[in-house]
Amino acid sequence: MQQPRGKHVPVLLERCLDLLAPALTVDRAQRAGGRTYHVDATLGLGGHAEAVLQRHPETVLIGLDRDTEALEHSRRRLAPFADRVHLVHAVYDELPRVLRDLRIARIDSILFDLGVSSLQLDEADRGFAYAQDAPLDMRMDQTRGMTAEQVVNTYDAGQLARVLRVYGEEKFASRIAASILKERAKGPLTSSARLAELVRDAIPAAARRTGGHPAKRTFQALRIEVNRELVVLEAALPAALDVLTPGGRIVVMSYHSLEDRITKQAFAARARSTGPVDLPVELPGTGPTLRLLTRGAELPSESEVAENPRAASVRLRAAEKIGGEA
Repeated sequence: MQQPRGKHVPVLLERCLDLLAPALTVDRAQRAGGRTYHVDATLGLGGHAEAVLQRHPETVLIGLDRDTEALEHSRRRLAPFADRVHLVHAVYDELPRVLRDLRIARIDSILFDLGVSSLQLDEADRGFAYAQDAPLDMRMDQTRGMTAEQVVNTYDAGQLARVLRVYGEEKFASRIAASILKERAKGPLTSSARLAELVRDAIPAAARRTGGHPAKRTFQALRIEVNRELVVLEAALPAALDVLTPGGRIVVMSYHSLEDRITKQAFAARARSTGPVDLPVELPGTGPTLRLLTRGAELPSESEVAENPRAASVRLRAAEKIGGEA
């Protein structure tokens, strides 16, 4: 297997490590029987995971990824830590099942680095990048599921427009959908370059002058639909919070507003009391179970973006589990 092209720079690495560190201390490990457990829910090329393992010698990593190619790259990268690593081919909403299989009851920290990985963007044949011609695949897990080619060739105009409007926040969703239907009437639409061209031509010239590549939102929307990203995230975040031990920490990095909104809502639901507001004392079981560690969503610094342009759209949120003994 070839090494991934280009330099892989983990997004907001030092900030993530700082936020996770209090949950992975030596004292916590000793109280827990000698080990702490960290989950990398979106392992990718393993940059964040490697740094956690280097910094915390008592920590065991559970790394999840739906992309088998990414898992193989990470397996080689993390080989020096093999006795403290469990790598699993799974989507992050499968975390409860993964932990049951490993006989791990609770975890101390978890990181979600959402969106498309460097590997998927850099490998042209995956079909994620509108700047490179490739088959319309876009599956993060190429062993199963519907492809983007199936979506653009089988969805009706209304379904396509809904996907583009909701997941891509595309103002010209209906025009693009109509253009796709017209094109596929001549024959199946199979090329990412041809799709990008159709989208560009469907958007008015004035709107194409700003906002980057005109196909960006369409490709994002198709990727989210193919991989069920938002549906999976809505299930995964509550499940992750349920298995965090008191004092455990969660960090989520989102790359568009829909992911960030889901994260914000999941955190907010547990960071407030569920009891009546007019009572002088908190009723048992109604107090908050989460403490927010960030004020809103943190943005990358100018220096971070200069070093790693893919960090430009990141929004980071973090929280700590409270209640009971840490």
